Amino acid sequence: MALPVIVDCDPGHDDAIALVVAARHADLLGVTTVAGNAPVERTTRNALVLLDLLGHPAPVHRGAARPLLAEPKHAAYVHGESGLDGADLPEPARAEAGEDAAAFIVETARAHEGVWLVPTGPLTNVALALRRAPDLVDRIAGISLMGGSAAVGNRTPVAEFNIWADPEAAAIVFDCGARVIQAGLHLTHGLQTTPERLAELRAMPNRLGPLLGQLLGFFAATYVARHDGFVGAPIHDVCAVLALTHPELFARRLTHVTVETDGTHTRGMTVVDLRPLKELAGRPEATTEVLMSVDQHQAFRVILDAIGSFP
Repeated sequence: MALPVIVDCDPGHDDAIALVVAARHADLLGVTTVAGNAPVERTTRNALVLLDLLGHPAPVHRGAARPLLAEPKHAAYVHGESGLDGADLPEPARAEAGEDAAAFIVETARAHEGVWLVPTGPLTNVALALRRAPDLVDRIAGISLMGGSAAVGNRTPVAEFNIWADPEAAAIVFDCGARVIQAGLHLTHGLQTTPERLAELRAMPNRLGPLLGQLLGFFAATYVARHDGFVGAPIHDVCAVLALTHPELFARRLTHVTVETDGTHTRGMTVVDLRPLKELAGRPEATTEVLMSVDQHQAFRVILDAIGSFP
């Protein structure tokens, strides 16, 4: 049976692919939106448009417009001002279902057994839900998130955007006691929109494939222009979905991850304990499944199959 999931997102080009795979391979109970790649008004609109394109009935609930403590920061330099630049998208055909994402997360997790939360943006909504309902930790199956890194960052030398945007929320999530799966930059940089993959999308016979090819073409161009050694854009967010729907694609390591909230130069860093020590007095408990590598070729075949299943 398909796993029940709530995707908490800030669409975002890579969030779009995560939604496609979740709609195809999971029981998508709902979508919640957060400020991140763009202001929450735009990420909510983008989520509505994407679900319209998929013909999927999942409700969309708007969430946090800003981090718990920090000032909001967006990523127009990567995703464009709309959050989904690169193609002419239609207006949403429906309205958002609500404006309290945290409440929707709590109510849905209490109404369904074994729900997975899949956050692919800043973790503000999930942290708010956990603070509002501590029993959520025992109700959900776990949290599979895209964020952080076991190596270099992207907004600072050590901090990845989603965690850097709201480190206090990320600290709540990583420390909450639920099962956590982390897809960080060290992993997601291995799954890129190469020119060959973009060509496959653009050549698909349905409407969705070429449209996503346009969007990801824009995304790839911003990445290649801003980075050394990239041939396309990493499809970060889909890894958090694939970790649940296609777990065989990944190698994992169970270890301890903590979020730095105070460091002058390290705020927003996920500190991943990768020390090769069998025993160490006082070593923190291993609480996070860190995805270490992905079968990128098979992962992209799954993505293509999911895209091809829609009009």
